[in-house]
Amino acid sequence: MESYYLDWANLLLRWVHVITAVAWIGASFYFVMLDNSLEKPEDQESLDKGVGGEQWAVHGGGFYNMQKYALAPKRLPDHLHWSYWESYSTWITGFALFTMSYLWNASTYLIDKSKMDWQPGAAIGVALAFFVVFWMVYDGICQIFGRRKHGDTIVGVLIAVFIAFATWLACQWFAGRAAFLLVGAMMATTMSGNVFFWIIPGQRKNVQALREGKPVDPVHGQRGKQRSVHNTYFTLPVLFAMLSNHYSFTYTHKYNWIVLLLIMLGGAAIRQFFVVRHRFKLGNAGNPIPYALFGIAVLGLTIVWMKPEPAAAPAPGAAVQKVSFGDVQKVLEQRCYMCHGAQVQMKNVRLDTPDQVAAHAQAVYQQVVVTKIMPMNNSTGITDAERALVGKWFQAGAPTK
Repeated sequence: MESYYLDWANLLLRWVHVITAVAWIGASFYFVMLDNSLEKPEDQESLDKGVGGEQWAVHGGGFYNMQKYALAPKRLPDHLHWSYWESYSTWITGFALFTMSYLWNASTYLIDKSKMDWQPGAAIGVALAFFVVFWMVYDGICQIFGRRKHGDTIVGVLIAVFIAFATWLACQWFAGRAAFLLVGAMMATTMSGNVFFWIIPGQRKNVQALREGKPVDPVHGQRGKQRSVHNTYFTLPVLFAMLSNHYSFTYTHKYNWIVLLLIMLGGAAIRQFFVVRHRFKLGNAGNPIPYALFGIAVLGLTIVWMKPEPAAAPAPGAAVQKVSFGDVQKVLEQRCYMCHGAQVQMKNVRLDTPDQVAAHAQAVYQQVVVTKIMPMNNSTGITDAERALVGKWFQAGAPTK
């Protein structure tokens, strides 16, 4: 029953996490698009009000006129819409999921003893340290170099180098699946940190100064803009890292850290295309197609590089190996009963009886042979030959007699 309720908690948390993430990313993408699509107002009334740019849009049967003031309107309205709860809710639900799935079951999901044979407490402590240390280094880079000459370029290069190092380190210390997720969560934590520590506080200071009739310090807007830009480039890499746990061929690769970096690079380049294209339509930037082509090329070359070697064809006239259920049952007993037997039924899956194996044959084939997700982190040491045996058994009709 404990496993049953944990599955429900995981499902509901994941559902809420996806919903809040969609809301946050959607708002972020919208405002980046809006900021890069603004045109100077043509009517004198808007110019007299201090409007620096506007966009006319049609949506849902109505017309909208979004205006951005060069600094602020002469009088701030009593009610202002703030975009921050989407970020906080996404991080809270994401961290809860990470705790439930990876930290709570660190021995199964976080630790790969072939890489680091440490105790669960140590692995958990180091995993959490990734969040804190990455934020501290990232924030320090932004504060030290962000306002210097060519500061954006310097900051971008240093952050990219640090992400590469953190990715390599995570893949050396943790199970591949956990390492990918940890890198994504590390970057997502920094995205929320930008909102919590800099963007929203800076906006609050500006609003307070305007309400009190005091001059506004432009540094708050500059810093908030810088951190918002970083967040938009983090988005696609973070999304891939979060989705990667469904595709074991990525995180189980020999050079999985390079795989992750290449896919994140491709995602960031494609995001750059969408950022620039809005300015390009207004004649304020060059054609962004090269960014998209670069991103697609990186992803395409990664796919080709990772392509597995084709399986050797059987010799003509060679006898086809027959696989009995008894052979498969020996593999299941040695590799699967630990989590799916009489004592424990993870995900409510039991494989120690013929009837149960028949009921879950399709899932066994998918998880063990196709995606190779199970056993988790290959904790029971299943071999390629044993996976192939299960595959032949399933393709022969999955007999259980």
